Amino acid sequence: MEDRDWRILQVLYEQKNITKTAQALFISQPALTARLRYIEEYFGVKIVYRTSKGVHFTPQGEYVAKAASEMLLNLRNIREKVTDMNSTVAGTLRLGASSYFTMYMLPRLLTFFKKEYPHVEYKVTTTWSRDIFNLVHNQDIHVGFVSSDYGWQGAQHMLFEEPICIASTDAIDLDQLPRLPRINYQSDALIKALVDKWWRENFSEPPTISMEVDKLSTCKEMVVNGLGYGIMPSMIVKNNENIHKTILTDKEGRPLLRRTWMLYHEDMLEMNVVSAFVRFVREMDFPNVIFSRK
Repeated sequence: MEDRDWRILQVLYEQKNITKTAQALFISQPALTARLRYIEEYFGVKIVYRTSKGVHFTPQGEYVAKAASEMLLNLRNIREKVTDMNSTVAGTLRLGASSYFTMYMLPRLLTFFKKEYPHVEYKVTTTWSRDIFNLVHNQDIHVGFVSSDYGWQGAQHMLFEEPICIASTDAIDLDQLPRLPRINYQSDALIKALVDKWWRENFSEPPTISMEVDKLSTCKEMVVNGLGYGIMPSMIVKNNENIHKTILTDKEGRPLLRRTWMLYHEDMLEMNVVSAFVRFVREMDFPNVIFSRK
């Protein structure tokens, strides 16, 4: 059995479709079918059978397919350990980050790290913070960057905290806020809950949503162009002098804060590349370096 055979089983079990699996793995359907025949010959059992409704796994095939993820993880760990026996900081660093972090911080962070460790390569997964949490927990990635506190029990380091603000091109009278056009964007569930709680504590009527967009960056551009106000992390508009920023505060006058964390497993530090990266990030004056104009 080759690595690709375990990967075929993993993807086919997810897709339950020969065509979609072949497309996902960038191989032809005949080549995929041939590898399936080889796998069945290798184990001496029928793995799958095909019907008009797609691919179905036999009990033996389902057992083997479920073992595929564990086999691939073990193989990857073996390769990483072998590579790490060399004292050189090299290899592939598997990172996960939210869209916000990936767009505004990660490129510059990796540029700085690459200057120190030019032999490191990267595999980056961008998704919601809650999903990054799970990826770190399952060791699918080495290090994760999240913008909410999900109660991580492993090693972590807070990179920075930033107030949440109302951003607009004109100064805003908060009493008029429910009647002003607001631009909404898809955000992390915990941050959304924090903002919604603030709204309920301050207003008895709902906001006037004039526009729904997919990303924070899109919301920012709409705000910059005067199409409404947005409620967002203040750092994204920190250097924009044409944007008015009103910090949200709780009943005690304390600012509502969004905290960004680096998460990882302590035992991952046994790998040179992970240890070097974590140490590099921990020693960095993170927000000032990343958001500096230079």
